[in-house]
Amino acid sequence: MPQLVFITGASSGLGQALAWRFYQAGYSLALVARRIAATESWVAERRMDSDRCRIYSADVSMPESIMAIGQECLARQGVPDVVIACAGISIGVDTAERADIAIIAKTFAVNNTGTAASFHPFIRPMVERGSGVLVGIGSVNGIRGFPGHGANCPSKAAMISYCECLRGELRGTCVKVVTLCPGYIDTPLTRKNAYSMPFLMRADDFAEKAFRAIEAGASYRVIPWQMGVVAKFLRLLPNTLFDRIFAGRPRKPRDPAA
Repeated sequence: MPQLVFITGASSGLGQALAWRFYQAGYSLALVARRIAATESWVAERRMDSDRCRIYSADVSMPESIMAIGQECLARQGVPDVVIACAGISIGVDTAERADIAIIAKTFAVNNTGTAASFHPFIRPMVERGSGVLVGIGSVNGIRGFPGHGANCPSKAAMISYCECLRGELRGTCVKVVTLCPGYIDTPLTRKNAYSMPFLMRADDFAEKAFRAIEAGASYRVIPWQMGVVAKFLRLLPNTLFDRIFAGRPRKPRDPAA
């Protein structure tokens, strides 16, 4: 039997790139997306074997929705070997704008509560089996806060902390927790950014390095590594200097519908 990977946010970007890399490695796929038609088209274009790929519809911002899909995956495909909570949103916000408070709430609902709800159905079955890997997607943006990123930066900081908590909770169970922190990856989300993105990486290249980190059971990995060096440097900067450097930086675009 092929190993099974369960991936949320599989309709585009990092989720899609990871799905393809795991498929190439011989895994069966359980792909979760809101945009089912787009995911089905992508699977058809890649000529994936239907016996090795199932697509599930869920809204990760609604815990009951994603937890129900987890149970459905268990019933149809069994206990995954790897679960990747890749669904996420990144929208610029301005706390002075009333509409952006809802954006902040939605960001945490998807990026944080959605991750926990994605993992929940599989933890006890993995523990009982004695193996499994849970992968959370953080970001180098979780290491410091940038103007206009009042939703994304804190949600990613919370992601990093949550995965660290979960890793401690599962210590000794043979279930591993991997935290991946992407730098700037070329996806539909980052193409909207109006500022420079050093060490920009193709999604497929990210997926290759992420796959290796997951297979190795790394507890924490920044991809690309150069952004890890930059992030550590920024973390060491005194607040006054950090604030001065980023004072004039273009902000992440707000939702035009907000």
